[in-house]
Amino acid sequence: MQWWIWPENFPMTTDAIQEEVLALQQELTDHSYRYHVLDDPVIDDETYDKKLRRLIELETQYPQLQTPDSPTLRVGAPPLKDFKTAEHTLPMLSLDNAFSDDEIMAFHQRVIKSLETEDILYTVEPKLDGVAVELTYEGGLLTLATTRGDGRTGEVITENIRTIGQIPLKLNQEKMAAPNRIEVRGEIIIKTPDFEVLNRHRTENGENAFANPRNAAAGSLRQLDSKITASRPLCIFAYGIGAVEGMRFTSQSQILETLGSFGFPVNGYVQKGVDIQNVLKVYQHYQELRPDLDYEIDGTVIKVDEIRFQQALGEKTKSPRWAIAYKFPAMEKTTTITDILVQVGRTGTLTPVAVLEPVNIGGVMVSRATLHNEDEIRRKDIRIGDRVMVTRAGDVIPKVVKVVSELRQGNETIFEMPVSCPVCGSQVRRMDDEAAIKCINAACPAQIKERIRHFVSKKALDVDGLGKKLVEQLVDIGLVKTFADLFLLEQEKLAELERMGDKSAANLIDALTTARSVDLNRFVFALGIDHTGENAGRLLAGTYENLEGLMAASAEDLAGIHGLGEKTATAIASFFSNPENQRLVADLEAAGVRISNPLYAKQETKDHPFSGKTIVLTGTLSRLTRSEAKTILLGLGAKVTGSVSAKTDFLVAGEAAGSKMKKAGDLGVEVLDESGFLSLLGEDFG
Repeated sequence: MQWWIWPENFPMTTDAIQEEVLALQQELTDHSYRYHVLDDPVIDDETYDKKLRRLIELETQYPQLQTPDSPTLRVGAPPLKDFKTAEHTLPMLSLDNAFSDDEIMAFHQRVIKSLETEDILYTVEPKLDGVAVELTYEGGLLTLATTRGDGRTGEVITENIRTIGQIPLKLNQEKMAAPNRIEVRGEIIIKTPDFEVLNRHRTENGENAFANPRNAAAGSLRQLDSKITASRPLCIFAYGIGAVEGMRFTSQSQILETLGSFGFPVNGYVQKGVDIQNVLKVYQHYQELRPDLDYEIDGTVIKVDEIRFQQALGEKTKSPRWAIAYKFPAMEKTTTITDILVQVGRTGTLTPVAVLEPVNIGGVMVSRATLHNEDEIRRKDIRIGDRVMVTRAGDVIPKVVKVVSELRQGNETIFEMPVSCPVCGSQVRRMDDEAAIKCINAACPAQIKERIRHFVSKKALDVDGLGKKLVEQLVDIGLVKTFADLFLLEQEKLAELERMGDKSAANLIDALTTARSVDLNRFVFALGIDHTGENAGRLLAGTYENLEGLMAASAEDLAGIHGLGEKTATAIASFFSNPENQRLVADLEAAGVRISNPLYAKQETKDHPFSGKTIVLTGTLSRLTRSEAKTILLGLGAKVTGSVSAKTDFLVAGEAAGSKMKKAGDLGVEVLDESGFLSLLGEDFG
């Protein structure tokens, strides 16, 4: 290979230098695989960067030692003038789409008829909403990468692909030798959390935000400067192959297993060897799973599993006969903003909401969508009368993606936020360093209703039977003005309300009686203090024995609680230093509310076995959540980290513990199952 020809003007190297370069290349490759594919790093970022800088230094001084699979190539190459093109050995065909069970069954019947057998099994894969690429490996080394293009010819993006940490520059051959040549096909994506961070950084820097993760991924791959690509959080899932020389496959399942062994991420939700009835069940499962995934999918891909059957079925001009995409209902539609209203939340925040011409998105009629705040409206230049693209984020919350400005007629109206509260008419003002505009009237009826709804919600006092409409009714007729008024309600008066009756009234009084006894962490959450969620409530309960101690704490005291945050600490101290809020707490106690704190009691033991220890939590716990376990451990003075290292004292392993168990065993870290963990926590858990 020409990489190893030694030009006369290259400086000669010693054996020691060559050995160091080879060792660094292998070590960094291994660490990159553990970080990007296994999600199980064994060194910190600073150590990795130090080793990478050393390798760059050596390869710069001795360029003849830079191999085609060197980790230094992931940093990015000098900018290109333009993109070259390359033909695919085998076309990258598109897929026919199906939108109903009947269409999938019709596809299955066509397969049966053509193959003259009913003994057909399929693989079912999540249909990723990303960018398809083809990666060519010769002798195990990445030599070419192209986009799908028109299916026959794609753009060469090799330098950009090299920057993606999940993609092996050299195939892993521990389990099997690489073929002479293999074309690997995969989908490049950006995960949703990474996309949100990317867009936030762009807007902070005055750049336009990407419309969606797919657009961001596509734009990142088509950068002439690969250093820009290297800065983007691109990922890949390998899903198939093109041409192969020197290796034979019998099934799609085998292809995926082989790609995984070569070092590619393969989607963990793929179902293999599935009959047609279970194909439909997997589709439903993916729909249910979709909101919880950290990447976007828009359906399933169904493939005949056996390669001999695929070959017998063949292809049409643009699509294979052995595969089909079963798409989810459309989640993005175009409609018109007919008005913009302003809602007032429990903290007084004014939120603009778009009133839409009703449109069916994913099987749900959507007539309203949040516009978040005034800054968001200005950034997207949203006007009343605009045609807009609307999506249901996570299949739940409708939001306006963008304005279709090409369809403007000239009669659209620019929206202005109100200068007074639309509910109570009081003054509003913009908070310092925030996008939020708030009503400053604490007695605003809209705030009272929302605060009471929050106060009685499931994660707060959990008062069954006190829904939105009843809360609105109680506030509107003046029976409830404060939290304490809830506990002074009389059954007879409740029974007289519309749609109540004696039984419903009695049940509500019983629920309120039960709610009078509440744990401190839930009580703090119920108060609706700015920036103070469930986790903050647990942290506070783990630090202060009772409400009196918490109310006396300064912002400085609170900021010293590990995991709380300065903004939350300031908000809590400010809340409890307010005489009106002190009176609110006193009124609740006078109404019979009694606050206990079992979390503090559980963490009170001195010289606890976990005090000062470093602990990793993995797997699923049955008696408490990992978040709850972490809160308790932090209260005991333990340090909770995300990865196992030589400094770890205990690995707490629930069900489906995964690779951290093996690492703990290799390092001699003590492993506790849930029973052992709870036993060490104390008698209340054992």
